[in-house]
Amino acid sequence: MGILDTIAPGKKNRSQEMTSTQAHLRIGEIRDDVVVLKNGGMRAVIKTSSINFNLKSEEEQQAIIYSYQAFLNSLEFPVQILVRSKKLNIDDYIDQVKKLGEKQENSLLQEQTYEYADYIKRLVEYADIMEKSFYVVIPYDPSRAVKSGLGIQDFFQRLSPKDTVTEAKKRYGEFDQVKKTLSQRINTVSAGLQNCGLQTEALATQELIELFYESYNPKIYRTAKLQDVADITIKTDEKEEK
Repeated sequence: MGILDTIAPGKKNRSQEMTSTQAHLRIGEIRDDVVVLKNGGMRAVIKTSSINFNLKSEEEQQAIIYSYQAFLNSLEFPVQILVRSKKLNIDDYIDQVKKLGEKQENSLLQEQTYEYADYIKRLVEYADIMEKSFYVVIPYDPSRAVKSGLGIQDFFQRLSPKDTVTEAKKRYGEFDQVKKTLSQRINTVSAGLQNCGLQTEALATQELIELFYESYNPKIYRTAKLQDVADITIKTDEKEEK
C-alpha cells in the first residue's frame, strides 16, 4: 500500500490497484523530507520566494543577475526549476470568516459577515485568480540508478517503473548515505539562492506529499483533505490479511 493511498484512502478493486496512477510514477516512497525513487535515486524540493525584477533599480538588477550567474556557475550537479500556477485556494480563509460570523451576537453583523464570505468566494471563482509557486528540485542518484540504456525495454520500464521488495531493501540500506550527499546539495542551492535575495525553505514530508497529491488530483484536492503523516499508523499487507 502506498503512502498516498494511506493518507487519502478510497475503495479500490484489484484491477484498479494495478492500473492506478501511483503504479506508473517513479516515486517509491516519501520519507524524512525527501522523495525516494524506485531505482534508489532521491529528490529534495526547495520552495523559494520571488522578486519583482522590474521594480528594482538598474544597479539592483545587475547585482541580482551577477548573483544568479555566480549561483549557476557554482553548481556541479543539475537542478530543475519549476514554476507552478494554480487557482487561488482561499477555502481556509472563508472558513475562518464564517466562524467569525457564527460568533457574532448582532444578527446584522452576522449576516454581513456571511455575505462577505460568499462575495469573496464568488470573486475568486469568477475572476479565475491564479497564484504562482516557485520550486527548485535537487536530485541525487547513486551509481546503480544511473542507466544509459535507450532500448525499447528501457523506454517501457521508464513509462511504468516497477517496484520490488529487493529494490525496497536496497533503498533502505543506502538511504542514510544517499541522503547525506543530498543534504550537502540542498545547502549549496539554498545558500546560492539566498545570495540572490530569495528566501528558501526545503519542503518537509507532509508538504511533499501534498504537492504531489494536489498535482495528480487537482479536482478532488479541495474536497479530499489529506491527513497529517504524524497522525497515521501505516498497516502492512500482512496485518491486513489477518
